[in-house]
Amino acid sequence: MNGGDNRVGKNPKVSVIIPCRNEKDFIEMLLENIVSQDYPKEHTEVFVVDGMSEDGTREVIRRFAGAHGYIRLVDNPELVVPHALNRGIRLARGEYIVRMDTHSTYPPDYISRLLFWHRELGADNVGGVGITRPFRDTPVARAAALALSHPFGVGNSYFRIGTDKPREVDTVPFGCYKREIFDRIGLFDEDLIRNQDDEFNLRLKRHGGRIFLVPEIKIIYYSRDRLMHLFRMYHQYGFFKPLVAVKAGAPSSVRQFAPPFFVLSPLALAALGLVWPPFFYAACGVLGLYCIANACFSFRLALRHGIRLFFPLFYCFGTVHLGYGTGYLRGLLTFTLFQKKRKTDPKKLGLSR
Repeated sequence: MNGGDNRVGKNPKVSVIIPCRNEKDFIEMLLENIVSQDYPKEHTEVFVVDGMSEDGTREVIRRFAGAHGYIRLVDNPELVVPHALNRGIRLARGEYIVRMDTHSTYPPDYISRLLFWHRELGADNVGGVGITRPFRDTPVARAAALALSHPFGVGNSYFRIGTDKPREVDTVPFGCYKREIFDRIGLFDEDLIRNQDDEFNLRLKRHGGRIFLVPEIKIIYYSRDRLMHLFRMYHQYGFFKPLVAVKAGAPSSVRQFAPPFFVLSPLALAALGLVWPPFFYAACGVLGLYCIANACFSFRLALRHGIRLFFPLFYCFGTVHLGYGTGYLRGLLTFTLFQKKRKTDPKKLGLSR
């Protein structure tokens, strides 16, 4: 499909917003992706909103901006994603806002298809299925990509595990929004260093908005290649999830409770074991059941993708669940029980990217 395809109709102005910080390994690949889009360049503007990168990312952006007038570097001194998104939205003049992520690549007709499906579905936000791939050919990177595409790793998150037809959902990765949505319900919540798209999409749904996941639109997402990076990222996702629930007035999904339950239940049983020793055995039983389930799923995946991936898969599943679960419990204490301030210093948080 090219940008002038009559299935899209007229070519509305599209504003692409890319939050980034210290992404030298990915930014050039993404910008080349954008330059290769088939949507007319005269109807496209691109804001790369950079959190004052120190690794050479800004030099790459400047080079592309110099060669392509519709690409612009925007400073984000607050460093984090919600501020970047809101800075881009305030500058945007497009009828549609497309968010793109630096850890991803997109097909050449990505923008064209998003706009086509907006019209076909009468949607307020449209997104595609994220296909997770390893960025480097290492066992941990390959295992992380498999774990983040499997129901045992991420539950029934359709944008990760896929769907066979367009379906209305609660959230999509990145997304393509009608510009007027932000005028009507506001911008992204800047308290949420992570999960700001979850809260925004919940708010959009509460205002009668419709969000669709379209399987023919595919995004290649590159997973982390180190267990510590994977843990830190999912710990941060878990940490801000209770704050999303506080702001939205309800949890976004039931599946978010599984990792904190996995972390809390053996700890609680072990604590009860101080009063009645048999609870220690129950705690060991819970951990044993989890390890058996993890081993079974890891083994089945390893049989299909290489038996040497068994232990990396086992570790990656555990890392994701432990990271998210401990982060969620920490966030629950921080934002609900202790009622601490909701502003979080991104430098103290230690952002995963």
